[in-house]
Amino acid sequence: MAFAITQTCCNDATCVSVCPVNCIHPTPEERAFGSTEMLHIDPRACIDCGACADACPVDAVVPVDRLSPAQKEYADINAAYFSAGSDASEGAEPPDAPPAGAQEHRPNFHAWGKPVFDRVLPSDFPPLRVAVVGTGPAGMYAAEDLLLHTGAEVTLVDRLPVAGGLVRYGVAPDHPGTRKVGETFARFHRHPRVRMHLGVEVGRDVTPAELAAHHDAVIYAVGASTDRRLHIPGEERPGSVSATTFVAWYNAHPDVAPDAVDLSAERVVVVGNGNVALDVARILVSDPEALAATDIADHALAALRGSRVREVVLLGRRGPEDVACTRSELLALRHLPGVRLVVDDHDERVGAAFDAAGARDKAAVLRDVERERVDWSAPPGPGRRIVFRFHSAPLAALGEDGLRAVRTADGAGEREIPAGLLLRAIGYRGVGVSGLPFDEAAGTVPHERGRVTGHPGTYVVGWIKRGPSGGIGANRTCAAETVGTLLADAAAGALPTPAGGARAFQRLARRRSRHLVDARGQAAIERAETSRGRRDGRPRVKLATVEELVATARGGPLAPLRRRVRTPS
Repeated sequence: MAFAITQTCCNDATCVSVCPVNCIHPTPEERAFGSTEMLHIDPRACIDCGACADACPVDAVVPVDRLSPAQKEYADINAAYFSAGSDASEGAEPPDAPPAGAQEHRPNFHAWGKPVFDRVLPSDFPPLRVAVVGTGPAGMYAAEDLLLHTGAEVTLVDRLPVAGGLVRYGVAPDHPGTRKVGETFARFHRHPRVRMHLGVEVGRDVTPAELAAHHDAVIYAVGASTDRRLHIPGEERPGSVSATTFVAWYNAHPDVAPDAVDLSAERVVVVGNGNVALDVARILVSDPEALAATDIADHALAALRGSRVREVVLLGRRGPEDVACTRSELLALRHLPGVRLVVDDHDERVGAAFDAAGARDKAAVLRDVERERVDWSAPPGPGRRIVFRFHSAPLAALGEDGLRAVRTADGAGEREIPAGLLLRAIGYRGVGVSGLPFDEAAGTVPHERGRVTGHPGTYVVGWIKRGPSGGIGANRTCAAETVGTLLADAAAGALPTPAGGARAFQRLARRRSRHLVDARGQAAIERAETSRGRRDGRPRVKLATVEELVATARGGPLAPLRRRVRTPS
């Protein structure tokens, strides 16, 4: 019985570090690690010890004989990664090909030696006080590195009164395995060297200078919180919404109002074909009763139960050979119950791309999908379906008081696709942090291996550091680099000396923030949400407003706190 890695793989490589026979690739030391979509287990080298499954934070490692019907193909996907067949036999190097030594298909037992701790500062070095701004994966991987490998004291700061970041508000509710990484991070919320100051916004409640004045170093892990624009006429009209708003809406983000999304139209156009676009499309046409077993926002579940949406069109400027989503997400889409998957066969380049696709190309996943020359002048037919329309670019969002149609350009000219909702899912973009330099073109903070340019003692990690690329696990390697740079600066005496201490910062935060939540309050929120979930047969029922979160954290009735609601854009 071998093990296989499935579609929820987060790429954080914990499994690699515990595998005793080096059968999981690519490893962080291999060139392909930075670009691979997922890790793979060599079935001929695996000794079935199960260490990888125990270590996986997202339950992506499954015994082959326990794979669900929708996951069965992952046994072949794992094996094919180590095979010299198909693409390799035709003279083409597979895109994620492991090094030659990994293809010997025999156990290669690690020679375990004495542990090496490359994060240790001199024994007489006083404990560092480090603030981490942002409690999503990037920030928590940085905090984990500091807590496990140094004696640092960590202050976790987040503008929302609840921890979680992207894990809580960015992962689709029907991906519970991916959300499980949050349980790993939650262990550190209660660490004796951690102080939590949630509900504190840097730049509003405290300045970056004030935060730095109370800590030896500050790590910003603020992500990429806005979206890229289409820059087409009508983009701002009602009915045109960013995917970031839609994802936040179905995940109960306090910044997005419950009525921010209107699902009264039969057809929705989604611009983009990356993982977020597929998440959005899948949620729109999934059976609401299946979603009722997840932690989707109550208001979103109610809206989906009353939704009239029957068709989602995924608009791609380029062809199927350039689809931006991962192969595993495409595979999952093919197994969506009660939903037809269709490729609009309007352009001869579409069929040519499928014919030319190799077995490991993403286009090959869609090769056997139903193809149809869609008549866009007709309303959506019965049932629910997702339509891939490649080689089609949006030109304008049309309508008066709301959206009526999307004008597109393809190889045959221009045409209108009637739709009542337009969702742009063409990528995230970072937002500048008050007081720090910002590269407007890249949407990132300029840095050198995580060290913010011109700001000693200030560091970045995650998407605000490298741009919106890579999944949850990619932040682990990113955080290791940033923490390594920070510790090297500390050892070199390059960190500024803070003027204030931890207690002084706590007093400052309590004076400035009207809805401060600490570790005890975070635990109260966790208990309340999971308790509500058990009552309804769900993993949790999320508190969806700042008022609810803060009142629950404080153990009292709802307080009249001001709620800032972001206008959908």
